[in-house]
Amino acid sequence: MSSRSIQEEEREIIDEFAFFDDWTGRYQYLIDVGHELPPLPPSDQTDANKVDGCQSQVWIVVSGGASRLDLRAASDSAIVSGLVALLLRVYSGHSAREILDVDPTFINAIGLGKHLSPTRSNGLASMIKTIKAHARAALASTAP
Repeated sequence: MSSRSIQEEEREIIDEFAFFDDWTGRYQYLIDVGHELPPLPPSDQTDANKVDGCQSQVWIVVSGGASRLDLRAASDSAIVSGLVALLLRVYSGHSAREILDVDPTFINAIGLGKHLSPTRSNGLASMIKTIKAHARAALASTAP
């Protein structure tokens, strides 16, 4: 289990974005966060790991089981890489049940909901949907 709760991770993200007075700084920070994603090997950049519904290419690789899911990801877009990096910070290392029970509140709290283009908003929703689908599948695989 991650040593920090999903809510604690979200609070930290909200605090980090609060340092910036404008969206130019916030977008640059989002890009910087995306650059910190560990590289995803080409062998993981497959159609099976590709997120449907994103204008950019996004791959999310999930390992583990219902008690802990670990997430890795990559995107060919700098801003989308930042978005997926934030989602990984929030959800990776948590149980499938926690992932399903907590919707990401940080997105609206930091103003992303209002400042992303419609295509990026749709892509972000698709990434969340993909992560939650993996959590549902992990739970289903442990059901009696």
